[in-house]
Amino acid sequence: MAAVSQDYMCEPFILSLTGMSVEENQRLTIERYDALLAHSLPVYLMPVLQGYEPHEYVRHLAQYGDRLQPGMWVGIGSVCKRNSRPQQIEALLLALHQERPNLRLHGFGIKKTALKMPVVWDLLYSADSQAATYHIRRNSIEGKNNPEVAIAYGESIKAPKQLSLFFKN
Repeated sequence: MAAVSQDYMCEPFILSLTGMSVEENQRLTIERYDALLAHSLPVYLMPVLQGYEPHEYVRHLAQYGDRLQPGMWVGIGSVCKRNSRPQQIEALLLALHQERPNLRLHGFGIKKTALKMPVVWDLLYSADSQAATYHIRRNSIEGKNNPEVAIAYGESIKAPKQLSLFFKN
C-alpha cells in the first residue's frame, strides 16, 4: 500500500494558468514530499518527479538528491496528457533511466498507446489508468470497481495484471 505525495503539474497549459515556472513547481513538489516524510505514515510515501521536457525531469531527479534511494518506487507526473504522443513519454523515461536505472518508475495515467511501446513497457515498474473503466464510468454501468474489467484491460496490452494499478515482477 502506498500514498503519493502532492505534486505540482508542469504542463505548459497549467503553468499559463498559475503563472508559476517548472522550477517553482518542482521545488514545491519536493517541499510537499519532505513535509509528509516528517510524519510517521503507516504506508509508503511515493515521491513524484515533475517536469515537461526530459532534461527537466532529470534536473528534478537531481534536486531530490539522497532522498531517492536505489530501488525506490517513484512516480512520474505530467505524463497523462501525452498518451497521444507516446514518443514523448518514451523520451523522458529513457532520460530518467539513463540517470538512475535503479529506480522503480510509476506512470500516472498511462494508456495502451504508450504501454504498447516496448521501451515504455520495459522502463515502467507500474502504471495506472482510468482508461480501463472509462466506458463503464461514462455510462454509469454497474461494476466500475470490478477487478475483472481491469484484468481484461491488462490482458489487452499483454500486461501480467492490471487492477487500475499493475506491478511487474
